[in-house]
Amino acid sequence: MESQGTTANMISRHKQLGLTDGQVIDMYRYMQLGRKYDERSLLLQRAGKINFHVSGIGQEAAQVAAAFALDRQNDYFLPYYRDYAFVLSVGMTTRELMLSVFAKAEDPNSGGRQMPGHFGSKRLRIVTGSSPVTTQVPHAVGFALAAKMQKKKFVSFVTFGEGSSNQGDFHEACNFAGVNKLPVIIFCQNNQYAISVPVHKQLGGKVSDRALGYGFPGVRVDGNDPLEVYRVVKEARERALAGEGPTLIEAMMYRLSPHSTSDNDLAYRTKEEVDENWKKDGIAAFRTYLIEQGLWSDEQERDLVAEYNLELKEAIAYAENAPFPKPEDTLLHVYDESGLKGGA
Repeated sequence: MESQGTTANMISRHKQLGLTDGQVIDMYRYMQLGRKYDERSLLLQRAGKINFHVSGIGQEAAQVAAAFALDRQNDYFLPYYRDYAFVLSVGMTTRELMLSVFAKAEDPNSGGRQMPGHFGSKRLRIVTGSSPVTTQVPHAVGFALAAKMQKKKFVSFVTFGEGSSNQGDFHEACNFAGVNKLPVIIFCQNNQYAISVPVHKQLGGKVSDRALGYGFPGVRVDGNDPLEVYRVVKEARERALAGEGPTLIEAMMYRLSPHSTSDNDLAYRTKEEVDENWKKDGIAAFRTYLIEQGLWSDEQERDLVAEYNLELKEAIAYAENAPFPKPEDTLLHVYDESGLKGGA
């Protein structure tokens, strides 16, 4: 009887959160799309096709779960440079991402100017980011202030790594958001490393506990458990819309890949440590969950891999053949050109 009860709880877990079978399958598909894009970009860099890639492998489960807990038609997003699975979940395409890593003129993020992973899309309400870490956190608070001032029903959602929580931008943003009870979700992806610095040399406590000093809730969650991440982000959004202010969420995970393609991660951690954390991969665990629910199969997995291989092949071919920006395009969007129209 105890075994049957456990099975019943497993079957109903996503439905208890209000997620349909179709939604959790879509969540899994986006996790895998983010992973496959990431793996392919690493191969492209190693083959000399692109110059640089910053990986988010190991962080996809939390990213997709958070996206599904938000209003993807109205909320504003300020992702950080590992958030491929997140931006795919809110509407970016693999073609658009490939145009970015190939630095082509059609790149919707920056017209080929920014480094990869610097996302921006007015259409999707993804607010453009920059290379200095943590600058997006006060920007997110600014968007939340606008929502409150204009009495609009949206929240801003911002992500960053645990190393960023030590920057002044983080603390100033949290203080302002707490004082003004702003509708912002501050989402730390604690992947255990700030480049080569392990978390025990970065933090004397929990990132989530820092919320207490600013007067709003801080929650630590297992970032490898997408259903728990979904629950926590959904509750944070409901609090924000009810006028109860911000929430700081610390999603615990592990950066399975090197910091970037310029990094030799085995100079500061062991292969055994990385291998051990592969066993906790959120994508693999979620696939097991779906199989146990009767929602996924090995045949569906093979079909999905084939589908994404084709999609990525087409995206790469398009991006490779797309034109680079013209040299003079460097000056676009730098100066006000309104006075130049009409030959003035």
